[in-house]
Amino acid sequence: MFCFQCQQTAGNKACVNTGVCGKQPSTSNLQDELICELIRLAEAAELTKKSIQQKKETDPKLLSRYLNNRKSADRLLIDGLFTTLTNVNFDDKSIKDYINEVQKNQKDIMRCMPTDICNISDIAYKNSPTTNMNSSIANMNFSDTNMNSSTANINPPTCGLKDPHDIPVISLWDGTDDIVSLRSTLLFGLKGMAAYAHHAMNLGYQNDNVTTWFYKGLCEVNREHSVEEWIELIMEFGKVNYQCMELLDKANTESFGTPTPTKVHTDIRKGPFIVVSGHDLRDLDLLLKQTEGTGINVYTHCEMLPAHGYPKLAAYKHLAGNFGTAWQSQQTEFENIPAPVLFTTNCLMPPRPSYEDRIYTTSVVGYEGMVHIEGTKDGKKDFTPIIKHALKLGGYEHDHSMSGINGGHILTTGFAHGAVLSHADKLTAAIKNGDIKHIFLVGGCDGAHPGRNYYTEFVKQTPMDSLVLTLACGKYRFNDLDLGEIDGIPRILDMGQCNDSYSAIKVALALAEAFNCDINELPLTLVLSWYEQKAVCILLTLLALGVKNIYLGPTLPAFMTETVVRFLVDTYNLQPITAPEQDMDAILGRG
Repeated sequence: MFCFQCQQTAGNKACVNTGVCGKQPSTSNLQDELICELIRLAEAAELTKKSIQQKKETDPKLLSRYLNNRKSADRLLIDGLFTTLTNVNFDDKSIKDYINEVQKNQKDIMRCMPTDICNISDIAYKNSPTTNMNSSIANMNFSDTNMNSSTANINPPTCGLKDPHDIPVISLWDGTDDIVSLRSTLLFGLKGMAAYAHHAMNLGYQNDNVTTWFYKGLCEVNREHSVEEWIELIMEFGKVNYQCMELLDKANTESFGTPTPTKVHTDIRKGPFIVVSGHDLRDLDLLLKQTEGTGINVYTHCEMLPAHGYPKLAAYKHLAGNFGTAWQSQQTEFENIPAPVLFTTNCLMPPRPSYEDRIYTTSVVGYEGMVHIEGTKDGKKDFTPIIKHALKLGGYEHDHSMSGINGGHILTTGFAHGAVLSHADKLTAAIKNGDIKHIFLVGGCDGAHPGRNYYTEFVKQTPMDSLVLTLACGKYRFNDLDLGEIDGIPRILDMGQCNDSYSAIKVALALAEAFNCDINELPLTLVLSWYEQKAVCILLTLLALGVKNIYLGPTLPAFMTETVVRFLVDTYNLQPITAPEQDMDAILGRG
């Protein structure tokens, strides 16, 4: 196997024997095969579209059939990319089944190709990047950018192809180091964006520009590009991902209401309960509906904590609190748990024997031997198996005490952009009069890397006249700390999931507008932790928006070569974290 897409990859180089996440070589290789088939699907769809466009008179039946197959392809591309995200699917059979479904759709789409179109060269989807070239790119000393012999013949397919497998697909990990690095950066960004598009699509929301870019992005991954072209594509992707993040924010708030600040208990009531992990708010809503009146309490876990801030979800009286902390602690926190756990998206770890019979998966999540809750085409799901299991296990016999990493028993969430910007006048006044001298955004993905205690210590050292915005599961390092308030504003503001990163960007842009300045001129510093590919697409969006001076850790991505990192450092002043005291001194200009 070869995998270097997450922060904890072996030796910060690559997992080649077994994944640090628990992924086996057979699974890793199947996921690579799935990516190649998704590329082939994108190529087939674009090839067929171009061939239909070449006809002077379009057959309505042919066009209708193509559009129906294209709609299926939209979902296959998005969910397929999401399936290969870290800690999502460990089940070889389900991945093989998905590959078969993708291959069927490839053939269905190519059957829509007009038979009388021929001798058309470069018919596949091929747009040049539209962003302006940054002049500093030309001065970077990248290594030889020519593809090696194994990939040199990859060109846009032409018409005359009769079978999808006539479409050539690039070898993902072959080429010069810098080219593989840049190709991987775009591919991993696409995986992250697929997660956001998946959640929005589950709620019935779609953005044509975002959906189209999955086709474009996968086709561009299958092309030769100069370094300059790769950089342009990556920056273009970052801007499209911003649209996707905005789409998901709209989907969540219109479906469940605008989040409001909410206090959440971490102690578990006696009696039967179910723990819901992952990120999918719709799955949680469906489960809450089906457990009403059953005597079962429902607890969020990890990235589901922000669900308590949504009014329509908080209205369920049996949404009782939050169980445990971040995802990497699940193997100890779920030890002998007297309740079933539902994983709705990523963050699943190989379960231990003491609770493996209590893990349920749904959607793109998979693990061999676990019960999988299938959904129908219209999105309905029957959670009866997990409900019966919860009643059978019975839960704790007495109220069960749990606390956060720092000992707290109450967590506060719900400070998304709607809540924060509703007090924008108060916030800007506090900044202008000096009550708030600095704002830190400290958040991102958590993990088991030893250096991640950096974030706890960093937050503890933030001055009393500063705010700490946070989001994603990295907040569990410090979200139960009591840092007090400034003029009634809590010093720690939990803005939500990693899926809610749009909120932080929206607040930053609103502050820049209020102070009539560039976002980089604000007294704002981003101190980010990353683990998987959603963090990659967020970083690319921030860079595409021109955000500079970001502190990133606990390590820099293994898939970024020294030359690529140097480009990011020189162009965006991207800073690898060092020590909390040293970084705090640098940020605040303390000698």
